Formats: sequence, C-alpha cells, structure tokens
Amino acid sequence: QVQLVESGGGLGQAGGSLRLSCAASGTVFRINLMGWYRQAPGEQRELVASITSGGTTNYRDSVKGRFTISGDNAKKMVYLEMNNLKPEDTAVYYCYARRTTSYGVTTNDWGQGTQVTVSS
Repeated sequence: QVQLVESGGGLGQAGGSLRLSCAASGTVFRINLMGWYRQAPGEQRELVASITSGGTTNYRDSVKGRFTISGDNAKKMVYLEMNNLKPEDTAVYYCYARRTTSYGVTTNDWGQGTQVTVSS
C-alpha cells in the first residue's frame, strides 16, 4: 500500500512563506510525476504545481513567481516553497503522485491533505 504524507502546513502571514513536504512510502516502483493540488471550501480542487521525474515543472498562473516546486527522485519526495503568501492561498493542499507499478500499471495516488491558512 502506497501512502503520501504531507507536512509543513499551518498558519502563515500574508507576504510570508511556508514550505510543504510530501513523502511517498510503501511499495513504490517508479514515480513519473508528483505535484500539489489545493481545494478551498466550496471550491473545486485545482492544480498548484507539478514536477516530472525529469525535472519539468508546471504552475498555476496565480502562483507563478511566488511558489517553487522541487523534488528528490531518490527520496521520493516533493516540496512546495510558498513565498509572498496571499489570503487566497488558503486551502487544503494535497500531494499527488503518478506512478508505474512493477507490473507496468499507471496509478494515481493522493495524500490526505494539509491545511494552509494565510492571515491578512
């Protein structure tokens, strides 16, 4: 059983910074992509940022220039450095992984989420 565990969430100040971490554990053969999604109450879940095993990154327009995603393939971890936080960044942030099993099956995994609250 593969688990994704997020950490680093909490209360941040507008203009401040927070750093989220996500670790994959359990039976993991190959991770192709990891990323972060977020969901505010009453809203749809949306992509924040993603990174492939080759290092290609993708960001939501509203976080470009403020957030940085990075990964460690060996450790099977992904990070999200959030700078210049805004109140609209408040949401539950979910770690995401796209992986290939030892049998060649592509699987999507989700973490349980970590709350990020940005005060003004």
